[in-house]
Amino acid sequence: MFRILRFVPLFALLLTTVGCAHNYFNVPNETVNKKVKVLGVAPIFMDADSQILHPEKDALVALVKEYNRKNERELAAMLRKDCGYFSVRFLDDEPDQLFPKVFSRREKRDDAGIQYNKYFFKEQEVRDYLAKNGMDALMLVVVSGITRRDTKFSSNLTSKLEANYDDLIMTAVILDGSESTLWEYPNFRQRLLSLPPLYELQYPDFDEADANLSDKVDIKYKTVAGIRRGLERKEKDLLFRTMPLSSVYSRLFSDMVTLQKR
Repeated sequence: MFRILRFVPLFALLLTTVGCAHNYFNVPNETVNKKVKVLGVAPIFMDADSQILHPEKDALVALVKEYNRKNERELAAMLRKDCGYFSVRFLDDEPDQLFPKVFSRREKRDDAGIQYNKYFFKEQEVRDYLAKNGMDALMLVVVSGITRRDTKFSSNLTSKLEANYDDLIMTAVILDGSESTLWEYPNFRQRLLSLPPLYELQYPDFDEADANLSDKVDIKYKTVAGIRRGLERKEKDLLFRTMPLSSVYSRLFSDMVTLQKR
C-alpha cells in the first residue's frame, strides 16, 4: 500500500501537465474566451506584389487565386468545429477589393530562423470592418512569394544543393482592431518553429547534371501546369473517400487550427 501511495503525487503531476493546453495566442486564453465570441474569416488574399519571380507570374497568380477560392471556406469550417469559438463566419467578400483596403505594409523577416513575409493592417479599417459585420475579431490569411535559403536533396538522397529557392508561403493573423495581434502564423509560441511552404516553385535538376556528367546543378521553375496538378492533389480518408481540401492547403489549415485550440 505504501508503495502505491508513493506514486500518487507523480500521477497527479502527470495529469496536471497533460491537462494544461499550451497557449499559442499572444494574450491569455481567458482573454480570448471573453473577448472573441464571433470570429470572422476573410477570404484568402494573394499578394501579387510580393516576391514572385516565376516567368509566368500572371498565370501563377491567377492559379493561386483560383485555388484559394476552392479551399478557403474549409478553413472556417475547421475553426468552427475544433477551436471553441461561439461562432465562426466566413466573409464572402471580393479579396482583390478587400486586401488594398485593409493592407498597410509587408516586411520580409527572419525571426528565430524563420524567413517569411510579415503583414501589417490598418487598425481603423479593421475596426470598421468588424463593426460592419458584427464580429469580435478577424482572421486574415495571405499567400505571398518569397525567396528563402534552403537545402534540397535528389530523389535518391545522394546529392544536395544549398541555394536560394522561390516559394509560395501562407501567413495569417487574428486582429481585433486594437494595436495588438491576438494570434499569428507562423507562430513563435511553438516549441519547434517552422513555416512549411504552401508550394515550392523551384527545384534543382540533379538528373540533368548527372546525365551531362556535370557538377553544376541548374535550379528550374516548375511549370504552371505542374503547379496546378500539385494544388489539385487531394488525400483520401480511412474509407478511401477523396477529401474536400487540397493536400497542401489541408496541411497548413490543420496547423493553424491546432494552434488555436484552447
